Amino acid sequence: MNKMANGGTLRLIDVRARPGNPAQGFLILHNLVLRCALGKGGISAFKREGDGATPLGSMRLIYGWRRRRRDFAASSLPFRTIRRDDGWCDAPGDRNYNRLVRLPYRASHENLWRQDGLYDICIVMDWNIRPRRRGCGSAIFFHLARPGYQPTEGCIALKRADMARLLPHLSAQTIIRVRR
Repeated sequence: MNKMANGGTLRLIDVRARPGNPAQGFLILHNLVLRCALGKGGISAFKREGDGATPLGSMRLIYGWRRRRRDFAASSLPFRTIRRDDGWCDAPGDRNYNRLVRLPYRASHENLWRQDGLYDICIVMDWNIRPRRRGCGSAIFFHLARPGYQPTEGCIALKRADMARLLPHLSAQTIIRVRR
């Protein structure tokens, strides 16, 4: 933990690609090292919509969704229960690009109520949120991993047990720093 200028605490979490497999990585918080899934396009300093890459850089955790309130321990991050009509716009030309939308939605979007459970816990990271730049990547989340840590579309994903272990320690001051 580091001290911030305003007296609060800052938790810095490093994420690094796994040698020999750029779509998998390690999430490192102090002496805790957890395996994670990364984007199928590896890590990119030039993130573009649809490239499947996890963006290189530092991203603050903003807020998240839970499928059911009782599934995971409390966190100081703001959470709400995900709804069946929650979506996330990924159409660069749309006015709601890289924002939460209500379904059905006319432009290209991702349905956040997933049958595979990957978004039972889903945290929005501040990639391309303010300012938003068209085509520079959307829906960069911190969520649950598929079996075998299969690649994401650019997100960072942990197995359920590791997310449950980490969640109580996450806050709006947490920054995830993705490095090569």
